[in-house]
Amino acid sequence: MQGLLEAIIPVFLVLGFGYLATWRGLFPDAAVNGLMTFAQSFALPCLLFRAIAGLDLGAAFDLRLLGPFYIGAVTCFAVGIAGGRLLFRRPWDHAVAIGFCTLFSNSLLLGLAITERAYGPDALGPNYAIIALHSPFCYVVGLTAMELVRAGGDGPLRAARSILYAVFRNGLVLGILAGLAMNLAGVALPAVLSDAVDLMARAALPAALFALGGVLYRYRPEGDVLAIAFVCAVSLILHPAIVWSLSQLVGLDQAGLRSAVITSAMAPGINTYLFANLYGVARRVAASSVLVGTAASILTTWVWLAILP
Repeated sequence: MQGLLEAIIPVFLVLGFGYLATWRGLFPDAAVNGLMTFAQSFALPCLLFRAIAGLDLGAAFDLRLLGPFYIGAVTCFAVGIAGGRLLFRRPWDHAVAIGFCTLFSNSLLLGLAITERAYGPDALGPNYAIIALHSPFCYVVGLTAMELVRAGGDGPLRAARSILYAVFRNGLVLGILAGLAMNLAGVALPAVLSDAVDLMARAALPAALFALGGVLYRYRPEGDVLAIAFVCAVSLILHPAIVWSLSQLVGLDQAGLRSAVITSAMAPGINTYLFANLYGVARRVAASSVLVGTAASILTTWVWLAILP
């Protein structure tokens, strides 16, 4: 038990420091925005570039790993839409935004950090394989569903434009694509440039976690308690349960099982609020689900780590 807590608590302490510093006015709101911009647009893309450039693609991109994770994600997306529409009587576009909350787990800031703390840096290969597809996949699914709901017969063309714009202006995606290009070309960076990228990459997770704490301070829970609880239950319990079951069925190895289950057990990512805010729907549910889900994942992650081999 102590080992599990030692793996989880430091991650949430860094996040909590960011929350506390912002709450007490020690770290101003503008600084939170600046630090998150640095992390998301520069440091994290460097981290992903470095990881994907050195990844064994044949070993990492295993359908036994990716299949259970993304089948679980799409299933939860459908469950989220159904819950938003049938349980909470929301309009279709609100239901899609709620579904996106259950689709987009915080695979990078929380999933990567907790896997590294629990199993060490050498265990992160499967995480990077999942992350490489995560943002493009989730945005394609979410934007397509929303644009089809919003645009009716003109949906496919509008969806294609929105998807291309959202995906290819994302720094994380660009970092992944650059790393993939380096990997496939079989070339290496000059030593001086490689050292600079490493410096940026080492700053990525602590900076992003601290900034995430500041961002979460803005999204204090308000109303919609049942909808928020529903999103958290689907994200923190149903998704990893599906991934665990399917991974056992296809015989996924231990390293892949750990990465897939931990990543799927993470709270909704901050991108879920950005998605809801983009369309002006279900913003309170999305924002509060990020905050409540992140807090609840302290307990649920400990349970999943205890279950994993």
